[in-house]
Amino acid sequence: MAENERIPTVVADNAHIIYKVHSSASPGSGSPLASFKRMVTSAKASNVVEVHAVKGVSFTAYRGEAIGLIGSNGSGKSTLLRAVAGLLPCARGAIYAAGQPSLLGVNAALMNELPGARNVELGCLAMGMSPAEVKEKKDGIIEFSGINERGDFASLPMRTYSSGMAARLKFSIAAAKQHDVLLIDEALATGDAKFRRRSEARVRELRADAGTVFLVSHSEQSIRDTCDRSIWLESGEIRADGPTDEVMREYEAYMRK
Repeated sequence: MAENERIPTVVADNAHIIYKVHSSASPGSGSPLASFKRMVTSAKASNVVEVHAVKGVSFTAYRGEAIGLIGSNGSGKSTLLRAVAGLLPCARGAIYAAGQPSLLGVNAALMNELPGARNVELGCLAMGMSPAEVKEKKDGIIEFSGINERGDFASLPMRTYSSGMAARLKFSIAAAKQHDVLLIDEALATGDAKFRRRSEARVRELRADAGTVFLVSHSEQSIRDTCDRSIWLESGEIRADGPTDEVMREYEAYMRK
């Protein structure tokens, strides 16, 4: 696709994301009376700490791109994904997205007490598929996930699944639909090498169909195999944005220091 034909799907414009966490409370600060006093006086709770997780991030993602988000723990990768999905507001700046970005594991309505097969149906319906589409895709989704490789787990409640099985099923549901923007947080790190190969192949198909994929993973190999572009976040700021091999070299040199 020529440069002048590239179609933006996500634009981050000087985005700052700040969220609040509760630290250890002082005695009595969490009581109903103390809470009421804060409501009346508009005072802030003394045990609330603001975390400036993403600091002035700007980038543009285009159709057909697979973008890896890399960085050390706590660098803001998952926070940025949640902001792109519309789950966290920007304190300053803005993030614009085409359509409704889908954050893997959030948009799929999975319920632990229901069987995996029923969760496949509910997850697909939650993504906007028609009942006929769900019926057509259901068996393929279960097969792709591999949850039945050691028995008929599709008929068992999801509370009996390992965390890896549940993550594979969530990915399989999300990847069954073409998305304008698909956000994947560590899902490709679950399962065996065979499932990772299937997942990476599916990501390439989504890209080929003009979707945009963001991938957060601590597996550098998954990023290299799946993403042609990477954004390196460190302490909430972009340190590098470009071809994956180049960004990875910079990141690896930084981590060796």
